Amino acid sequence: MEKQKTAHKAGAFIDDVWKWSSVDWNFARRQIRRLQVRIAKAVKESRWNKVKTLQYLISRSFYAKLLAVKRVTSNKGKKTPGVDGVIWQSARAKWRAVHSLRRRGYKPQPLRRIYIPKKNGKKRPLSIPTMYDRAMQALYKLSLAPVAETTVS
Repeated sequence: MEKQKTAHKAGAFIDDVWKWSSVDWNFARRQIRRLQVRIAKAVKESRWNKVKTLQYLISRSFYAKLLAVKRVTSNKGKKTPGVDGVIWQSARAKWRAVHSLRRRGYKPQPLRRIYIPKKNGKKRPLSIPTMYDRAMQALYKLSLAPVAETTVS
């Protein structure tokens, strides 16, 4: 008896959806939090080479990239595209975005400029970065926040 062969070309799409939905977010947060605590401790001890090394680790961490994309795609402005018109709505787009975040060759795109009406009738300018630029900002924020928190006090 032969098994039926199914010509199913959409396997990658289903696979990416499954990957994004099966991420253990608590584990990812714990991993990044652990590195952030180590950065804060190194800042207190004025071990700046250690700080730089740990920041390097965070900015290239898969879990940090996951958290950065999640932050960008789950906030209030998630449906607002930048100049490129790209929005990461599907799980597949989010998964691909995680894998596309790279420091090498990163060049930010121009900001999309829109004008919001004010109460007095005038308009206020608003600049909107692309989803990719927002994710890169969130990624770098994960490694810079412990330094800022520690040096403020």
